[in-house]
Amino acid sequence: MDKRKGTGITIFIFCIAGFFLYAYLLMLSEWSPIVLQLSILMIAGGILAAIAWIGYVMATTKPSSATITSDD
Repeated sequence: MDKRKGTGITIFIFCIAGFFLYAYLLMLSEWSPIVLQLSILMIAGGILAAIAWIGYVMATTKPSSATITSDD
């Protein structure tokens, strides 16, 4: 088995195990409220970070010299 295939299988197994750990923490443990709160916080943070990155790139990118103009 080559290195790439082994790495893929390892990632696959860790993702499945992570899902079951998350499901256990969310459904069966006393940590359920904090796990839910942290999950929502991470989702909102990820979305807002992506939007902030778009804004940063738009603010710091120099305009290109090739602009499209319409001759109306």
